[in-house]
Amino acid sequence: MTLSTLGKKLWLTLSSIKTGVVLLIIVVILAAVGTIILQRPVTEPDEMQRAYSAHALRIFDALGLTDVFHAWWFVALLLLVSVSIVAASIERFPNAWRFFSRPYKYPDDSFRRFLPIQKEFSIQDEETGLVAAERAFHLAGYKPERVVHESHFSLFAERNRISEMAVYIVHASLLLIFLGGIMDALWGWRGTLNLTEGETSNAVEMRDGTKKVLPFAIRCDRAGQENYADGTPKKWWSNLAVVKDGQDVDRKEIVVNDPLVHGGIRFYQSSFGTTGRVEKLVLTATATANASSEKQSLTLSEGKDFAIDADTYVRLAEFIPDYVVRDGEVYTRSSRIENPAAHLVVTSRKTGVQFNYWLPAIEEVAQNAKSPYQFEAQDLKMFHFTGLQVSFEPGQWAVWTGVVLMGIGLAFVFYVAHSRVWAVPVYGVSGELTLWVGGAVNRNRDAFGEKFQDIAENIQAQLKSETDTDRNSHIALISGH
Repeated sequence: MTLSTLGKKLWLTLSSIKTGVVLLIIVVILAAVGTIILQRPVTEPDEMQRAYSAHALRIFDALGLTDVFHAWWFVALLLLVSVSIVAASIERFPNAWRFFSRPYKYPDDSFRRFLPIQKEFSIQDEETGLVAAERAFHLAGYKPERVVHESHFSLFAERNRISEMAVYIVHASLLLIFLGGIMDALWGWRGTLNLTEGETSNAVEMRDGTKKVLPFAIRCDRAGQENYADGTPKKWWSNLAVVKDGQDVDRKEIVVNDPLVHGGIRFYQSSFGTTGRVEKLVLTATATANASSEKQSLTLSEGKDFAIDADTYVRLAEFIPDYVVRDGEVYTRSSRIENPAAHLVVTSRKTGVQFNYWLPAIEEVAQNAKSPYQFEAQDLKMFHFTGLQVSFEPGQWAVWTGVVLMGIGLAFVFYVAHSRVWAVPVYGVSGELTLWVGGAVNRNRDAFGEKFQDIAENIQAQLKSETDTDRNSHIALISGH
């Protein structure tokens, strides 16, 4: 097999409609896999480990199934599909362009003989038949033109010729979508950024554990969660500010699917929760020696001393959101606030004696009875964090342009039909003059058949009217003599 023969076979294979359809089906299947299998870095590592076994996760990662849209084989497949679409378009475009740019205005004998949709009418002369056809075409929404062929005229009219090029609009839309996907895979990136309320950062954590420094910083002013009546989360929200050169240059409250976009970088709301750190703990303190004394209100934050009187101060040493006691030690079981405990250190300035006070009183470690003050919790406010998914997707403009263009192309493909009608005066075998009327459409033939039937009935009515008018004029002329 020569090189030219091999190249020709390869070209025919790439330009084949079957090849393109098969490749598109594979792309759709793999894209579906990318929506079914949890993807990094959108999904938290803990959630990935809960969803899949360690062995399955290693296989998925090795095959690139946990980041399908950035995998090298997916990019290669998009390139192959794009090449196939271009090859198919190049192979068929010349004929399509000739059909579009040079419409077939005069049907010859063989075309008229085999056209499925046609009618013939007896006419007295060519002009009478053409005038009747012109009126009928106009009533049907066409703009007929007279075509000169040798020694006589014919009519030609068409609608929606652009429909013939709709398939290339769809091809262009697919190429734009694939181009956007390739650009995102090659030059785009995704990462995560967790911020506590009041925190500012410009370092995005990437999937491989590295940090990507942004040309600006993001500050989280507030973050929160709205719940349904049954307590289940309804939505998460975050008030974000873009900080550049020490100035706030942009602000937005984001929710899921409504990101902040700045400099082409998108910040999506992806998670929300407590940090396990206390913003404020409101207590009431009562002197142990005088339980009937007036209660004193105090507000604590972690690591800061609060003076209760001239001799005694208290400090919130630690807060454990979910504690468990083992072997006389207090441990943190999880970061969820399910079984909280607050460790206070009460210190006497004169003696320097410290008492470990626990809320609630944990018998193994608490010295609550020895403390000069007894405390009661009134309110607790935790610091919250907002989890942001950060992405740079340079191909999104191409993807969305392709989506819009595909909508336009598919609208033409399914709802706009290219229809053509002709009217030609012809002489039959026995020499009688007839008006041949035919029509063709590239899709929705049944609907066009009904419309053509209306055109034919209209022509028949007009020819009958002309005949009756001529007959009445002839009778009037005879009666006048």
